[in-house]
Amino acid sequence: MTRYAWLSVFTAIGVLALKLGAWKLTGSVGLLSDALETCTNLGGAVMALLMLRLAAQPPDEEHAYGHSKAEYFSSGFEGMLIFLAAGVIVVQALPGLWRPHALQEADIGLAVAAVATVINFVVARILGRAGARHHSISLQADSRHLMADVWTTVGVIVGVGLAALTGWLWLDSLVALGVAVNVLWEGYKLISESAMGLMDAAWPESEQLVLHAVLDEFRREGADFHALRTRRSAARRFVNFHVLVPGDWTVKQGHDLAERVEQRLAERVPNVTVFTHLEPSDDPVSYGDEGLDRVCAHDAPAAALSPVRRR
Repeated sequence: MTRYAWLSVFTAIGVLALKLGAWKLTGSVGLLSDALETCTNLGGAVMALLMLRLAAQPPDEEHAYGHSKAEYFSSGFEGMLIFLAAGVIVVQALPGLWRPHALQEADIGLAVAAVATVINFVVARILGRAGARHHSISLQADSRHLMADVWTTVGVIVGVGLAALTGWLWLDSLVALGVAVNVLWEGYKLISESAMGLMDAAWPESEQLVLHAVLDEFRREGADFHALRTRRSAARRFVNFHVLVPGDWTVKQGHDLAERVEQRLAERVPNVTVFTHLEPSDDPVSYGDEGLDRVCAHDAPAAALSPVRRR
């Protein structure tokens, strides 16, 4: 996936150069704010490249579950850059509301900005498809940020164009403040998603439905399941649950069914790691640890020891 990150880096450099050129031609604070947002694209793209390289490393003794969570640092970092850029935009735009300055060569500057927007749109679509295909939060975040940049630039072009046509030069600063609000919202979403990932959030509803559909297939064979727990780690998915089978089944019968369940899930959910535990369905002890926080024998009072699973 790093080749897509490199594409994002080179695109951000080229688009930033175009937008800075548009600002220099026009002197528009709206176009300057748009260029400042593109700086966050560049910083985010570089961070995404570094984190994707780290996330691609295989599990090791110190990171048995892999390094995929590194991607969340990328999207969180990009969100913080966005907040910084929004602050700079506000500082640049506010004075222009009461002391606006004339725009220069607005037609050429806006044409340059339009070219930058087309480039951003094309690359955003490429990154979005790649992020969905590889389940990469870094590429998806980069794609959404670029699309937000596209709409921001469209708004800036319209606003600056109106300011140039009507002579209402304060519109330029007003558009810049609108850009600040828009990028703040985008930064908030990126940081929220990163926090959810680092907090081991459960699978999204669409994947939960797939999980339960697979388990239902095996319930028809006499098995049952409980104590389901899911979590996501960027592109990787983890799930663990208990497999309940009739007590008169042999260990091999139960093990074979658990293997088929794991294989079926791997076919339906990309990049999934499945942990199962086999239990007899006719033993009351099997139902003593269904909760999310399982009671440990050494922590439980004597009266609560009976439901604790014996090993």
